[in-house]
Amino acid sequence: MRNVIRRLVDAAVLFWIVLTITFLLARAAPGDPATLLVPPNASAEDRARLRAELGLDAPMIVQYARWAGGVFKGDLGESFARRAPVRTVLAEAIPVSVALGAASLALTFIVGVALGMYQATRRGTLSDRALTVATTTVYAAPSFWLALALIATFTYGAARWGFPGWLRLPAFGMRDPASEATGVGALADLARHAILPVFTLAAIGAAGIARYSRTTAADLLSQDFVRTARAKGVTRGRVYGRHVLANAWPPLVVLFALALPGLLAGSVFVEGVFAWPGMGRVTLAAVAARDYPVILGATGVYAAAVILANLAADLALPFLDPRRRA
Repeated sequence: MRNVIRRLVDAAVLFWIVLTITFLLARAAPGDPATLLVPPNASAEDRARLRAELGLDAPMIVQYARWAGGVFKGDLGESFARRAPVRTVLAEAIPVSVALGAASLALTFIVGVALGMYQATRRGTLSDRALTVATTTVYAAPSFWLALALIATFTYGAARWGFPGWLRLPAFGMRDPASEATGVGALADLARHAILPVFTLAAIGAAGIARYSRTTAADLLSQDFVRTARAKGVTRGRVYGRHVLANAWPPLVVLFALALPGLLAGSVFVEGVFAWPGMGRVTLAAVAARDYPVILGATGVYAAAVILANLAADLALPFLDPRRRA
């Protein structure tokens, strides 16, 4: 119990350090929110009045104290650009990113683990080498580049090259603006718009998981207990399922936690490219507008997700791996 409390305290301290650094970096970045928000023909008095209204005329330490006091009271402030509470702005965007991230994460691990296990059982073969080249290439590709390549192929290229209708995928937004479908039709339209962004995130993540799970599974297949099970006549499916995959779960759980930051970071660019109104697009818009309250609120959501995922994986390891319970 003492260990759990200590780790929770460490997580809280790390969370606050991340927010503090973000506070300082956001204000150190070039650009004045008041200048970006007023009309081009506004006078210096108008800009000064807006800076005072936004609280940007106070010294840095005073701004930090006001912001920290609001956070401790549960008040994240008001968006400079939208003139709406930050909590409202984030509440509208979080469900979109959670749905996109959950679908991508599920596909990432299902496909990645399956590919890694397949490669481990066929080490050194032509298929293993081909998949190694493919997964390494995809994993090294930037998410925005892969997103643009998919748009060029399945949106613009599909129409130009005469692809069948089911392969002509929409590139932007969550729904067809001209569609009046409801119920199942609206859900099908949403799923069709989600194919490209989900595939972009899942492809990069699955490539990394495949590389890791291949190495882990190959190492387990060379262990004495696996060779003993095979010598006793245990079926291949039971060897892979009960002996290999069961022993691979602890490192895969850690990898799940480590994959979450990459998924969140990738969603910033993917949502921006595909115009999905999630956390990624909100964050990019806030950075462009120097909307400090929204930047800090979004950073808090990202930091909390990453820190809590790593903390949960760390605390779950003793239950998954008995060797760590001591």
